Amino acid sequence: MHDILVLYYSHHGAVKQLAQLVARGVEGVAGCRARLRTVPKVSTVCEASEPAIPDSGAPYVERQDLDECIAVALGSPTRFGNMAAPMKYFWDGTASEWTRGTLAGKPACVFTSSGAMHGGNEATLISMMLPLLHHGMVLVGLPFTEPALNLTQTGGTPYGASHVAGMMSDQPVSEHEKQLCLALGRRLAETALKLAK
Repeated sequence: MHDILVLYYSHHGAVKQLAQLVARGVEGVAGCRARLRTVPKVSTVCEASEPAIPDSGAPYVERQDLDECIAVALGSPTRFGNMAAPMKYFWDGTASEWTRGTLAGKPACVFTSSGAMHGGNEATLISMMLPLLHHGMVLVGLPFTEPALNLTQTGGTPYGASHVAGMMSDQPVSEHEKQLCLALGRRLAETALKLAK
């Protein structure tokens, strides 16, 4: 059984839902298992503000997760066209993995959620790709052969899965967004298995 890291940060819960859907897509591929992980919030003060173990949900990511998994699905809410600070903070601390080439040659994909249709989903997806490219990862997107990508009136891009949560974060994940998350997880797992041979 091969593990695939589904690493996400979620503030209002939408990205967590997307991560769970991507994980379902991963686990729909024989021989693959999703390893859901998150990152702690960052604080503006100089002392720890989050517990060492989350009160609920996925455990915090550890460096060994990067080493042990054969692929990474990365998710974050949109923050002005960029990933959220907690996720950026995590990647800023991966220089030793970069030096060792821990992630080089492994496939990766990205997913996001924003409050508005023009909230910066595509820019966020691309910004999340940058550290992955520096780590030497192979990026997997969503081709237009995925029917939902041509039909969606909400989220979804060739760069990765996305969701438009609404300004009050009250819009449910649409059927097309769900289909695209599942498809992205499947594509990542299938690619990972091919590259792991």
